[in-house]
Amino acid sequence: MIDKICTFLTNKIRKEMPEIDDERAEIIMYGLQNIIGELPKGVIILFIAYLLGILKLTLIAVLIIAPYRVFSGGVHMKSHLGCIVATLIIYSGSALIGKYVVLLGTVKYGTALLTWIFCMIMIKLYAPADTENVPILRKKERKQKQIFSYIILTIEFVIAITINNPTITSIIIFGDLIQTITLTRFVYKITDNKYGYEVYANS
Repeated sequence: MIDKICTFLTNKIRKEMPEIDDERAEIIMYGLQNIIGELPKGVIILFIAYLLGILKLTLIAVLIIAPYRVFSGGVHMKSHLGCIVATLIIYSGSALIGKYVVLLGTVKYGTALLTWIFCMIMIKLYAPADTENVPILRKKERKQKQIFSYIILTIEFVIAITINNPTITSIIIFGDLIQTITLTRFVYKITDNKYGYEVYANS
């Protein structure tokens, strides 16, 4: 259904703008699929978060994790159901941990430091973690995204150790940890994903 809607809209756009070639039409089609496909998934995810009593915390988790994910990348599931489950784990899972796991004093600082070090190493090894569908092939763009990943992660962890709100602290630490794990080769393997830059570099 979503594909039919996107095809109709793409053809409509091409009719109004004849200068659009096949390659640009594919890009438009892919963008429409992402936009239209994400709307119902977003509604489902927020509804589930509401039923779990963590809607507000899930929205906070999105605001915290999404900027980091934009630059660091990560796996993308190949089915709508898989995408919903993965998104719930990343955002609502982080919200649940933030609600129930309280980090204070030395435990907070130690957990934050160890998690930050792990995440920085994973960024160095894998970020930006692209996919076959959306490869990042330009070295300059890859470097920029990696640098922004370092910066955003570090800023968020500084906030985590200085803010006087254990819930936000836990959401930052564990949310960014979960997101970082989605960059790794192990998670790519078990979800049948491939790094786009590797696929196209070897083709």
